Amino acid sequence: MELSIIIPIFNEEQNLRPLHAQLKEVVEGLGISYEIIAVDDGSSDRSFAILKELHEHDKYLKVLRFRRHFGQTAAFAAGFDHSQGKVVITMDADLQNDPVDIPLLLDKVKEGYDIVSGWRVDRQDPFLSRRLPSMLANWLISQVTGVHLHDYGCSLKAYRREVVKGVHLYGELHRFIPALGSWMGVSVAEVPVRHHPRRFGTSKYGVSRTIPVILDLLTVRFLLSYSTRPIRIFGGLGLLASAIGFTLGVYLTFVKMVMGKDIGNRPLLLLAVLLILVGVQLVGMGLLGELVVRAYYEAQGKPIYALREVLSTADEVPTDE
Repeated sequence: MELSIIIPIFNEEQNLRPLHAQLKEVVEGLGISYEIIAVDDGSSDRSFAILKELHEHDKYLKVLRFRRHFGQTAAFAAGFDHSQGKVVITMDADLQNDPVDIPLLLDKVKEGYDIVSGWRVDRQDPFLSRRLPSMLANWLISQVTGVHLHDYGCSLKAYRREVVKGVHLYGELHRFIPALGSWMGVSVAEVPVRHHPRRFGTSKYGVSRTIPVILDLLTVRFLLSYSTRPIRIFGGLGLLASAIGFTLGVYLTFVKMVMGKDIGNRPLLLLAVLLILVGVQLVGMGLLGELVVRAYYEAQGKPIYALREVLSTADEVPTDE
């Protein structure tokens, strides 16, 4: 299988037939083997009924139906788990992404890139409620993760199969796949893509998603920098807090013993004790984190590295030297 196209769907009944027709026209013109995976994310309208009807007439359409609404990240994860293509493309079902741009993504993958992200240069969404928060979020995500993209929120992306199979998604992490993939040393490119106004249905996104995105960004930053060495962050903060608390304690001791002043009612004394206790607790959390990480990697046999390729001679015999 050369290509898998994954489309999460939540109450998009009016968009499904035209989307399917546009997709078929594009991918059949590519002349490669393909599959379309539609993930019904607990729709309450006729989306699944329409998907079922389309499936009966299209053997290349695979339909996954959730028992309830789990969210877009879960839909992408299910699609990745059931995909077989060497290249996996994701896109929205609202007809704002244009299937005509799929060959552009594939051409970029052929150049050697592992992830190709769409960039909605002429985005057809309201400025204050959608575009401005997105611009700020894209800048913040790029600065924190070190993977600079203009449009993290664009669902139209292409991935090599080994990238998505090596990433475990939860929460709202689907938008951070390029950043998570950077742990494996992937190469990322960005190409301008079309973006159309929504014709049917209502958007499922808004300003309310800003806070969850920021919280998930903190998770991504931790996973990228400290997932295999939690003692570095907790231990570092703990030592810093203890050092400040100890310094304050030495100062207060000097005030008491040398200057003869009473320190019993000073808030600074309570702060010094608090910082030392917090420092000890943070170091303890770091050590516990190290135990958890060791158990996680050893119990699952999960490697702490990612290979791009291996060159080896078939009759090569290892030695004990």
